[in-house]
Amino acid sequence: MRAPSVDETRNHGAFALGATASLAALIALTLLWELWLAPLRPGAWVLALKALPLACALPGVAKRNVYTLQWSCMLVLLYLAEGIVRGMSEAGLSARLAWLEALLALAFFVCAIAYVAPFKRAARARKRQG
Repeated sequence: MRAPSVDETRNHGAFALGATASLAALIALTLLWELWLAPLRPGAWVLALKALPLACALPGVAKRNVYTLQWSCMLVLLYLAEGIVRGMSEAGLSARLAWLEALLALAFFVCAIAYVAPFKRAARARKRQG
């Protein structure tokens, strides 16, 4: 893929930073929620392992790797769905944490898609040209 122009990179650097920040916050929230704040059951630390796939994506997202941003967009949709389901079905602190999870997942998704868009447009244009 052809790299986007300097203007496109400058304009979309904030999206990369937003994606990295929201992913890091989502990892922290997942660990805090399942280990200390409102675990599903006391001692059920196994659910904290759901942060592992996100942690695997974090280095590539921080390096602005387009491929990592693409596959992590698909991954984060699972966390968005979980946040919505648990937000609607649970009560109290757990429900608030679930809605926060959904918000962070949505923020990551939007930022990652916005950052990757110029790369995808450039690849399509290059493919059309020859």
